Amino acid sequence: MCLAVPGKVEQIWEEAGARMGKVNFGGIVKDVCLAYLPEVAVGDYTIVHVGFALSKIDEESAQATLQAFRDLGLLDEEFATEEQALKRAAEQGVPECPSCKENQKHTTEAQHNAAAAKTI
Repeated sequence: MCLAVPGKVEQIWEEAGARMGKVNFGGIVKDVCLAYLPEVAVGDYTIVHVGFALSKIDEESAQATLQAFRDLGLLDEEFATEEQALKRAAEQGVPECPSCKENQKHTTEAQHNAAAAKTI
């Protein structure tokens, strides 16, 4: 799932002609492109989607949204490494692939593509 997640801008710099920043998402800090928000400053909150800050928001809204995401377990899912995501999928049991004639289970898209290519 891809979410637009609120975070607090902690640092701003220029990199290869682009405005960049360190943004804290409730304890998880990521590098984010701030090019779309020239007015955003250190200490401001922004909504980030796929590494791009899209809009500035107030602290109260940001904190409420982060708490809701935490309560739903969405922050763990959104910021999981590939290894963590694969481990979680294996533990939960991956549903059978509806497009594979062999009705296999896959933990990655690459596994699905490889199996699907064999059935063509």
